[in-house]
Amino acid sequence: MSHRIVLLHATPVAMAPIHSAFKEEWPEAEIINLLDDGLSTDRAREDQLSRSMIDRFVRFGRYGYDMQAQGILVTCSAFGPAIDQLAASLPVPVLKPNEAMFQEALEQGKKIGMLATFGPAVETMTEEFDSYVKEHGLSATLTTVLVEDAIDLLRNGDADSHNRLVAARAKELAHCDVIMLAHFSTSRAAASVREQVSVPVLTAPHAAVKRMKASILSGKE
Repeated sequence: MSHRIVLLHATPVAMAPIHSAFKEEWPEAEIINLLDDGLSTDRAREDQLSRSMIDRFVRFGRYGYDMQAQGILVTCSAFGPAIDQLAASLPVPVLKPNEAMFQEALEQGKKIGMLATFGPAVETMTEEFDSYVKEHGLSATLTTVLVEDAIDLLRNGDADSHNRLVAARAKELAHCDVIMLAHFSTSRAAASVREQVSVPVLTAPHAAVKRMKASILSGKE
């Protein structure tokens, strides 16, 4: 029996990494893609996630649930409060893109580094990280490096330059116990980043798929 997982995308560049992760970690799952790339465009124009954007995202997610989704995985990291609201309104697992990666990182140390390429996502991800640390009674610090212009290169089809830009900043986080690549799209740079540092480098897609698979097969959210 296959399980239908709906992926909510706010940018096309997040799609290939999560598809690859599902092929490697859970090929039996039935994947449905919903894309509204206007979400990331409009989110980039807001300093804070607005009420109207939250409502819009929740409507987007509920449409995915109406497709008989058994689980929903969000692939964009800039909509944390909206994902929380969506999750509270649905009876199926709704996963944020990065929570599983946070858990893996915190299992490996207290000094956590993060390479990000989409500025509007940094604040919400930092808040999510801090909340996760507090909720689990942990002691940890997060140091983030924002790689300007990398995501624009990727959107224009230049993945090689994206990867080089991200990798070039990795040494700024070499003192950390582990480095997280903030977004699903950033996972393309994993090999290049690992060539620059000796600490573990984590990507969000594989961690998220493993978490979703465990949630569905165990019957738990």
